[in-house]
Formats: sequence, C-alpha cells, structure tokens
Amino acid sequence: MSEFAPDIPADQLPADVDLLDTGVVDSLGLLRLIAWVGERYGISVGEKNISPAQFSSVAAIEDFVNAERSFV
Repeated sequence: MSEFAPDIPADQLPADVDLLDTGVVDSLGLLRLIAWVGERYGISVGEKNISPAQFSSVAAIEDFVNAERSFV
C-alpha cells in the first residue's frame, strides 16, 4: 500500500502512528485500505461491523487481522 505514504518506507513507519489524524489515509483511502486488508487476508469485511479506529494505525490493523483470523 505504498500509495498512502510514498515518501515513507514501510519499515520506517511507526506501528502506532495514527494514519487518519496525520492525513496519511483520508476517508476514501480508508475505504480502499479496508478493502485491501479484506482481500489480502481473506476477511469478508463487508459483513463486519468495522470502525475507523480499527484501521487508525499499523498496530490497530494488525490487531484487527489477528482477531478476525482467530475466528476462522
């Protein structure tokens, strides 16, 4: 997902930086990010009750993916 922060290598993006508050991800980008995570990790995101907080940082996304995988 390099299009969100093309100037920041993925390994240099702190896991706890708020992607929404810092403007790395905007509202349209959030929808694209949710769709990408769903596709990448095989999670049916359309059927989930999702909040922006679950995608606000790399750490939050990791927690979301791990929680969804634990239900499989």
